[in-house]
Amino acid sequence: MRIAILSCFHPYRGGIAQFNAGIFTELGREHSVKAFNFKRQYPSLLFPGKTQFVTDRDEAVPVPSEALLDSICPRSWRRTARAVKAWKPDLLVVRYWMPFFAPSLGFVARKMPPSVKVIGILDNVIPHERRPLDGCLTRYFLAGLDGAVTLCEEVGRDLKALRPQLPHKVLPHPVYTHFGEKLPRTEAESALGLLPGKKNLLFFGLIREYKGLDILIEAFGRLDDSYQLIIAGEPYGSFEKYRKLIDACPGKERIRLYPEYIRDSEVKRWFSAADVVVLPYRSATQSGVSSVAYHFEVPMIVTAVGGLQEAIGGRGTGIVASRISPECIASCIEGYFASAEVREKCVEAIRAEKQRLGWEKFCKDLIAFSQTV
Repeated sequence: MRIAILSCFHPYRGGIAQFNAGIFTELGREHSVKAFNFKRQYPSLLFPGKTQFVTDRDEAVPVPSEALLDSICPRSWRRTARAVKAWKPDLLVVRYWMPFFAPSLGFVARKMPPSVKVIGILDNVIPHERRPLDGCLTRYFLAGLDGAVTLCEEVGRDLKALRPQLPHKVLPHPVYTHFGEKLPRTEAESALGLLPGKKNLLFFGLIREYKGLDILIEAFGRLDDSYQLIIAGEPYGSFEKYRKLIDACPGKERIRLYPEYIRDSEVKRWFSAADVVVLPYRSATQSGVSSVAYHFEVPMIVTAVGGLQEAIGGRGTGIVASRISPECIASCIEGYFASAEVREKCVEAIRAEKQRLGWEKFCKDLIAFSQTV
């Protein structure tokens, strides 16, 4: 089968590009696959982080791609559609994660001939940070699809609300495997300059309002001095609010802060040092961080939102907080460390999930679904 994938690839960095590299590689084992990339993903003025691109310090594996699509230039949309059609794919896979990209991606999807099936992989249907016209933009994109894959049931329900007749299948996020093996804990703690002998709580990934880092900092202030909080990730927007909370926190000397993009080869340090990953999100669909935690067999404490409750609580790979509050998060953290049995069961459940959530299975199920629409 000839499969075109339209999304962001190297030299763009981040979880979306990493996921796309995963399916590109796996699909390429049995099919002819071509990646169609963004020429410009975000205009620089609209990008909230430091850079969209892989830097000299990153070790992301390059994926060969044709960079054509400019998210804000309609002429490039036409060029991209022509190039995809000229390659004559049997299947076009389009990754969709926010309404900003609906016009460009939706235009290309709509220009495909009937011989090309168009399947969207949807991270979100309703975005975490909502803006006017989100619904209209997403409907425009969805109208160009023959079918859709969602990474959790929550997004599937959102999809049905906007386009109920569109065939869709839930395929959970595969486990990332490219971050290397887990390090000895003492080696990881030494490399990061952490205090030894503490119960290490890890908040990892891009720092955005909906992810609730402020809630976790306040929760940490309620814990005794046996705990250590590790914050590792690049802020999207101002970090000033969190800085003030850290300065006011009773345990601020036990908060270790690494406010930067974590390159792939260093990810293992943080997860090798962690006892538990805490995701105190205010809203969520699924989280790529949970996939990394699975790889390193680190249990999670999450809030009961979106796909996190489904993926973590439903599978027993962590603890789900019943309320999104510092008090509840702190209580869940204390409860997790109070029971060795709970911790052991979480790790056992993670090992079972790692067997279920492979890239090979995801891609085989994706192809099988595409043949039914």
